[in-house]
Amino acid sequence: MSNIKETTAELLEIFGLTEIKNPALDIINQTEFKYLRDLKLNFNSTLTSEYISEKECGLLGLSVATNNQNAVLINFYKAYALKFEASEDELAEAVSCASLLASNNIFYRFRHFTQKEKYTQIPARIRMQIMMKPVTSKEFFELISLAISAVNGCEMCVNAHEDSLIKLGCKEERIFDAVRIASLVTSVGKIIY
Repeated sequence: MSNIKETTAELLEIFGLTEIKNPALDIINQTEFKYLRDLKLNFNSTLTSEYISEKECGLLGLSVATNNQNAVLINFYKAYALKFEASEDELAEAVSCASLLASNNIFYRFRHFTQKEKYTQIPARIRMQIMMKPVTSKEFFELISLAISAVNGCEMCVNAHEDSLIKLGCKEERIFDAVRIASLVTSVGKIIY
């Protein structure tokens, strides 16, 4: 790959990388394209929020990175969450949530798309015990679930999780910020992998 431009090097440094290992970043690195500055600022805005703690930002980022199968971001957000005292069980829950929602989002999106009453009567047979007593909290587990569902494009799941969050007393600003963070983690993952 080519010589690394300054902005590209700064972005790579955030993730502990010293070279470009993917063609998407190499294409942008070929020029002085301004988007990398935006990408860096957008990424940094995933780490703090007025409504979501740093630990929660790390766990949310970890879950989205897991959902998106991005090893670089998984490692980054794991370390970030640990820096803010996330437990091993909380890390495992964030990763597990991404896995569970992958099946739920496909299944419930299918039910929603077909709109056949028969499919709503047949049991899902998807084990979801993790949702019953989350390590973090019911509210935060629902928040991650909503963010992953938004990333995966499951309208039915987004609506169900948003409704649960409102009933749990979650502020709409917190919900909005979780989805904003999930969208930016996904965006960064298209260039850094």
